Amino acid sequence: MESRAKLAGHAAHPIMIVFPLGLLSTAVIFDVVYLLTDNSTFALVSYWMIVAGLLGGLVAAVPGWIDWFAIPSGTRAKRVGLVHGLGNVIVLILFAVSWLFRRDEAGYVPSSVAIGLSFIAFLIAGLTGWLGSELVERLSVGVYNGAHLNSPNTLSGRPATDVDGQGGRIVDTHGRERFA
Repeated sequence: MESRAKLAGHAAHPIMIVFPLGLLSTAVIFDVVYLLTDNSTFALVSYWMIVAGLLGGLVAAVPGWIDWFAIPSGTRAKRVGLVHGLGNVIVLILFAVSWLFRRDEAGYVPSSVAIGLSFIAFLIAGLTGWLGSELVERLSVGVYNGAHLNSPNTLSGRPATDVDGQGGRIVDTHGRERFA
């Protein structure tokens, strides 16, 4: 199923989630470093990474929801997408609550509750990231119809079913074309 929300011809959601996922994950790493060193600079950096990650997560959710609404009802992809999306909403809520617990503290030093919420959110994000991969890699959500290993460049304006280069179409182990 081809993506409905695109940037430069590619599905926007997988492109856009890289930043919030990286920022929120790195915030957890900085929390761990803070716990190990007791250096409040790491807590400050973590605080602002959470802010940026939350904003980026809200922006990245928009094309994700657009694509989810386009998935046919009654499919496994629709169910997996729902769990993926709701799980990511929970991740953002947990990080937001963690941020709220830090907001009024001197140097934004996190309490054990704030750190615990971030750690739980980090673990859930790992699961929802795996589900996102399942959507793309197993269920072909956001993948061009007829895409194959010799598809032409997205910006060429040619359909993914065309053949680019000398290799021709890919054949399976029985000698049949995989994408006819």
